[in-house]
Amino acid sequence: MGTPRQGLPLFTAMCVLIGTLVVIQLWLLAAAIDATLSDQQAVLLPATLASVVLLGINGALLLYALDFDRRLSGRAPHERD
Repeated sequence: MGTPRQGLPLFTAMCVLIGTLVVIQLWLLAAAIDATLSDQQAVLLPATLASVVLLGINGALLLYALDFDRRLSGRAPHERD
């Protein structure tokens, strides 16, 4: 992927993936709150670990997107498209 035209499907897929991961994190948060309120502490550690993994994936996707944008910005105008 080296041009903006090629990057649009990449960014679209990344946005869909990030949105899905955020929904999963919200579900994990709701499960953790529900477990806390019902005094089931065994759920908290796996939910926290899964949420941290999802946060890492989202962070890696963000860094990739920023790096991709930086590479495109560094190209000469005649090379864009």
